[in-house]
Amino acid sequence: MALADSFFSYSQLKRSFYIFVFQSALAEAAVATDDFSFIDHLWADWSPGYDGADDVAHVKAAISAPENLAAAIGYYRAMFDPTLHVEAYAEAQMAAAATPPQPFLYLHGAGDGCLDVGVVGDPLPFLAPGSQYVTVADAGHFLQVEQPKVVGDLVLEFLTA
Repeated sequence: MALADSFFSYSQLKRSFYIFVFQSALAEAAVATDDFSFIDHLWADWSPGYDGADDVAHVKAAISAPENLAAAIGYYRAMFDPTLHVEAYAEAQMAAAATPPQPFLYLHGAGDGCLDVGVVGDPLPFLAPGSQYVTVADAGHFLQVEQPKVVGDLVLEFLTA
């Protein structure tokens, strides 16, 4: 996998601390404390310079019910605990781990504070022929909301090529 070695660098592990926090039984309480300020901080770290206040308000509303927050955190828990996988999704999970058979457009924000663009390296050897990789300038982790026109144009260009 493209990320295997680089993911374990100190700088990337610092960026990924939340994944490990989410393995804890205290995760829900940590995230919900102080009006979900954890989410404010993640967004600020992941997309520096982007004012995501409106977007974060929607995220907080979506996870405000305890069962919704548990489901959101459950995604991260299932990353490390296969006993949490749902049998009905086994085929989809296996497919997600495989190289996609069709050409793939991989977009990554140049300022992504969640997954450093340097950790990704060149993903093209791990994607189907005809795939494209574009680093989007002036964008962090949420590049589709930070640079919607740029991202939309790249998607349309890829789909119509």
